[in-house]
Amino acid sequence: MSNPVAVAGVGMIPFTKPGKSESYDVMGAEAARRALADAGIGYDGVQQAYVGYVFGDSTSGQKALYHVGLSGTPVVNVNNNCSTGSSALYLARQAVESGAVDVALALGFEQMMPGAIGTAYPDRPPSLEAFEQIRDQVRGAPDPGVPNAATFFGAAGQQYVENHGIDPSVFAHITVKSRQHAANNPYAVFRAPLTADEVLASPHIYGPLTRYQCCPPTCGAAAAVVVSKAYAKRHGLRSDVVIAGQSLRTDTASSFDGDMMRLVGYDMAVAASKAVYEQSGIGPEDLRVLELHDCFTTNEFITYEALGLTPPGTADKFVLSGDNTYGGRVVTNPSGGLISKGHPLGATGLAQCAELVWQLRGQAGDRQVDDVDVALQHNLGLGGACVVTMYQKVDA
Repeated sequence: MSNPVAVAGVGMIPFTKPGKSESYDVMGAEAARRALADAGIGYDGVQQAYVGYVFGDSTSGQKALYHVGLSGTPVVNVNNNCSTGSSALYLARQAVESGAVDVALALGFEQMMPGAIGTAYPDRPPSLEAFEQIRDQVRGAPDPGVPNAATFFGAAGQQYVENHGIDPSVFAHITVKSRQHAANNPYAVFRAPLTADEVLASPHIYGPLTRYQCCPPTCGAAAAVVVSKAYAKRHGLRSDVVIAGQSLRTDTASSFDGDMMRLVGYDMAVAASKAVYEQSGIGPEDLRVLELHDCFTTNEFITYEALGLTPPGTADKFVLSGDNTYGGRVVTNPSGGLISKGHPLGATGLAQCAELVWQLRGQAGDRQVDDVDVALQHNLGLGGACVVTMYQKVDA
């Protein structure tokens, strides 16, 4: 990065089940306050704010941030499906790196309803219409009532099973690992352990997926303050975690060629991660910790290969050998990930950011990974957008 951008502060609130949270604006304001306090910056010092959420009225970002201050700070509202939070971070980082501002705030929140996500606007073509057409052509139309997102990621996992002849029960081990990690995270929704047998015995959803292999609807908020290194030095702010590389990619023609893994973002993840590895000079072999978009176990599984963590066709060995957890090669989702920490859509990318910043600072408590100086984040939204970010610990 030509103009180094530091993550000066992060903050989030504990995630909760729908109906148990404060309203979106209260959650968002609290996450922003925590990030600002962590950075040692007042809201009047923020020069631009990017606020992400998927379900909400226009200018919900202003509604949340007006609780924090009425400074006239420009607020841009962001919606990029499940990659919304990291898309807000991408814009904030871009603003600082370009020199347009020295201080930017990225905030994400979501107040979700119980149950599977439904259609918000039935009077117009759905944004995933082309994706649904490919799915139906390849796998047949799903039965009514099956959660839409599960059909895509379940089909991708089923294709992997067929391509490589693996036992689909391997996917359940990702949930087991997720719960083990979440047990040490006070921000996570589901912290009770599960066995692989319990995961597999939970109600069947679609393809190889059972209920415990799907992320839950969640409410929550998270935020990050990014600053230029020069600004941090002038004002005595923390600047020991920098964004060493970042890439946002959207679909290409390959997403619609009938391959279900590419339909759910495999090629976007490949392209974004390769760009980040080149920008940062840090490769997958250097990683010891990452936060990966595990909306379903099958997506975490195929993304191991998309990010270059393990060669194609070997993700089952990567999982069963424990290379994805403590004592293995790279601790994946020390937070518990989307499956156990929860997935408030607009907040997820910034919650991943917070977790990795804490890991790099050595502030992750009982889930701290040893000897961490770089960390990778992968955040995916169908429809589509994929953001990959590399964080690095540097001298302040």
